[in-house]
Amino acid sequence: MKRASQKETILVALGGNALIRKHQAGTIEEQLENLRVPMRQIARLSEDYRIIITHGNGPQVGNLLLQQESCTAVPKMPLEILVAQTQGQIGYMIESTLDSAFMKAGIGDKSLVSLISYVVVDGNDPAFQNPTKPIGPVYTTEEAGRVSFPVRLTPKGYRRVVASPHPVTIVEKREIKKLIEMDFIVVCCGGGGIPVIREGRAFQGVDAVIDKDLASARLAEEVGVDIFLIATDVPGAALHYGSPEQKFLRAMTLDEADGYLAEGHFLAGSMGPKVEAAVQFMRNGGKRAVITSIDDIEKAVAGRAGTEITRYHET
Repeated sequence: MKRASQKETILVALGGNALIRKHQAGTIEEQLENLRVPMRQIARLSEDYRIIITHGNGPQVGNLLLQQESCTAVPKMPLEILVAQTQGQIGYMIESTLDSAFMKAGIGDKSLVSLISYVVVDGNDPAFQNPTKPIGPVYTTEEAGRVSFPVRLTPKGYRRVVASPHPVTIVEKREIKKLIEMDFIVVCCGGGGIPVIREGRAFQGVDAVIDKDLASARLAEEVGVDIFLIATDVPGAALHYGSPEQKFLRAMTLDEADGYLAEGHFLAGSMGPKVEAAVQFMRNGGKRAVITSIDDIEKAVAGRAGTEITRYHET
C-alpha cells in the first residue's frame, strides 16, 4: 500500500442515483443498500488513492420541501438550511456504509470526515434573473397562483423554480486540502454546496441550487485533484441518447465535447453539466476526467470503462 504522500487524489462525484434508483421510494433501507455498490469500490481504491467524495441531494432536499409544505406546526426553513440538512444526512449514510465496506474488506486505519460546505456564487450571476431549476412539490394551477415564489410549468405540473448560478469558489478548500494530505477520506460539497454570496467578510445564504458536478469540478481544481470521476446511472456520455442511433463514447477530446454540446447531444438537465464540468476541469489543468456508471468506478479509474475526456486524440 502506498504512503499518503505518494498517492494521487481522486474526486468521485456521486449522482443522485447512488442513493435512490429509478422507481424506488427512497426508504433509508434502499438508500443504504444502493450506496454499498460505490462504497465497496471506493474502499478498495483508498488503498492506492486519496479520496474526496461529493454527492447530489435532489430527491432528499425535495422530500424536505414536501414535508415543509405538509406541516404548518413548525416554521419553514430556507433552502440553504435544507441543503445543509441533506449534507449531514447523506454524509452520515456515506460514512457508515463506507466504514462497513472497510470492515468487510479487512481494510483498517481509515479516517473519514464529512464537511458542511459553502460555495460562493456571484450575486450578479444572470441565473438569478431567470430561475429555471425545479425543486420541491408539484402544485395545481390554483395552488401555483397563491405561492410567494416563482413557479414554472414542468412535465409533472407547476413547480417552484430557483436560480442555478455557477460556483465561484469553495469556502472550505484549504481545510479539505489539508485533510486529504493527511489521508482523510473527505465527504463534502453535498448537493453542490450551500450557495452563499460574499458581503464583505461575511456570507449570506441565497435561495439557489448549485450544480453538483460544476461545484465538484471547481473543488477539484482548487485542491489539486488528479482524477475527476463523475459516477452516474449510464455507462458514459452518448451521442443521440435514447434514439436508435445511440452511441456511447469511450473518449472525446475537449473540442469534440464542445461541438457535441453545441449540437445538443448532452441535455442541460442530465449529461450536459457533467460534460461541462469534465471539460472545465481538463481545461484548467486537470490530469484525467471520466464519466462512468456507478457500477464501473474501479474500471473507469483503470481506464477500462466510461467516457474519458482528453485534450487530444491519443496516437
